[in-house]
Amino acid sequence: MNVAPWPAAQSACGTVCPQHVVWQTRPAQLSPARARHCFRYKGGGICGIWSLCCLQLPRLQRRIARGSAGIMDGKETAAQVREDIKERVITFREKYGSVPGLAVVLVGERPDSQSYVRGKAKVATEVGCCILNINFPDSVSESELLGKIAELNSDPSVHGILVQLPLPERINEQRVLDAIDMRKDADGLSAFNLGQLSRPFGQTFATPCTPAGCMELLRRYHVDVAGKECVILGRSAIVGMPMALLMVRANASVRVCHRFTADLARACSEADVLVAAVGQPELVKGEWIKLGAVVIDVGINRVSDSTRKRGYRLVGDVHFDSAKERASLITPVPGGVGPMTVAMLLQNTVSLAERSMTEP
Repeated sequence: MNVAPWPAAQSACGTVCPQHVVWQTRPAQLSPARARHCFRYKGGGICGIWSLCCLQLPRLQRRIARGSAGIMDGKETAAQVREDIKERVITFREKYGSVPGLAVVLVGERPDSQSYVRGKAKVATEVGCCILNINFPDSVSESELLGKIAELNSDPSVHGILVQLPLPERINEQRVLDAIDMRKDADGLSAFNLGQLSRPFGQTFATPCTPAGCMELLRRYHVDVAGKECVILGRSAIVGMPMALLMVRANASVRVCHRFTADLARACSEADVLVAAVGQPELVKGEWIKLGAVVIDVGINRVSDSTRKRGYRLVGDVHFDSAKERASLITPVPGGVGPMTVAMLLQNTVSLAERSMTEP
């Protein structure tokens, strides 16, 4: 793979300053550990908040040339977030004599939904929150489901409510989500929270978990999206649309693509940051990726694989092996966005609990 020369500007000290190099080479694309290491080079062309010495630029060139994009480790980052949450739960318990409570409502027996709920319950217990699992058969009526939500809304020990999606087709999902008290909407998907997110200075009670997890990954890997071209693949109310709104709030220039987008490959090739959330296995090919782009793969899909014990393997919406040859940072599947989603759910729950103690 050929790497074109990197255009650069001279810093005040006469060395190549990474902040003035094209965005693909900015230190945001390096791991936090590498960034901390580079910060030691006080006289090596450091500029502004960036902590990359110009001496590291050839290494970045070689890394992309080798096809070894940096991995945005969602497992490790989520573990760090959980440690922060644990401290907040301890403080909450010492101050108020109780712990944040999360109610998870599951309808039906979908294996994937059951797996997600078990994972959320495990993490909630790990950080010290109280988890209340409520399971309904697939035959539950919408009125019965709404009645249970009303009951949870009035329960002072429950600070966050999550309805596991999808629901059976005969149940109106948005009506159910809107029935959740906005002060207990742990998933941030009620009309109130989504509406506030769309306002320039709107104040949400909670932010949708998956988009929030993506933004937290970008933040912790020092990726500044301000002024960058960000492309979102998918326009769902759960991921695509709130993701676009969060990017706009972060001052990115955002394009939302979907199945009616005329030239999807071209749109992807223009993205400095690409977020794929369409539920199509390995839809995005490596040749679609702009050199040095940051790629966040939200998709998680099962594909048949006779070599695996379970008969399948999990892949994202991006063809990982080819994309990593051009990306500077990329999330793996599994182990990328998934753990962050769960971590942000618990962060929302704790924030809602804290807010409930200080506001009427």
